[in-house]
Amino acid sequence: MVDALGWRRKFAVIAPSTNTSVQPEFDDMRPRGVTNHFGRIWIPDDPVHDDADFEQLMRHIRTGVDDAIDLVMGMSSETFWDGAEGSRRLLEAVERRAGVRVAMGSYACEAAFEAYGGIRRLGVITPYMPVGDAQVVRFFTDCGYEVVRLKGLKCESPVLIAHVQADTLEAAIREVDGDDVDAVVQVGTNLAMARLAGEAEQRLGKPVIAINTAIYWYALRQSGLSDKVDGFGALLSRF
Repeated sequence: MVDALGWRRKFAVIAPSTNTSVQPEFDDMRPRGVTNHFGRIWIPDDPVHDDADFEQLMRHIRTGVDDAIDLVMGMSSETFWDGAEGSRRLLEAVERRAGVRVAMGSYACEAAFEAYGGIRRLGVITPYMPVGDAQVVRFFTDCGYEVVRLKGLKCESPVLIAHVQADTLEAAIREVDGDDVDAVVQVGTNLAMARLAGEAEQRLGKPVIAINTAIYWYALRQSGLSDKVDGFGALLSRF
């Protein structure tokens, strides 16, 4: 017999304890017969005022990852760290420990770019301090993309990332967009931007990719599920 609710697939998701956006956004994207099951990486909600504070936050995340691992990784900063090579090492380590395939934010974004096609130049939005922004740029550059503009929101604690409102995100989209940008991509899974990205995509006439949408789409497609979900942009509704 199969699971009564998750009869098609059960996704195990790990996310920082301070992240209050990824779970509701993943649940909003959930097709019938798929269930999401969250494990939390405990981290303190320490203030983040500079690069040193952000590095300390990353150490807290790394310490808790092994205790929470399984399938879908509902976080993104660690997946971009140390560029493409660092992301590959993390994926191998996590899959080895979990014994299942893992959908990570970094590779999900790259797969999303390939699905749309014709994307080389990026406008990027993050909630991070400059040290985190540099890691995101490094990963995308390693993968052959050009970051034309980046807006780092410098959120002052992990919890406060989820407090960023739609008007701030709309302004960030306008700031990083331009005729020289093929796609806008947002990283940082605690930024609630999934539906907003879908709306902005229609308005701009180009891909606007929220990382939570990319991760969930990637997990579905890796699992052989081709369900289309409206309201979050072309990635989930077309590809």
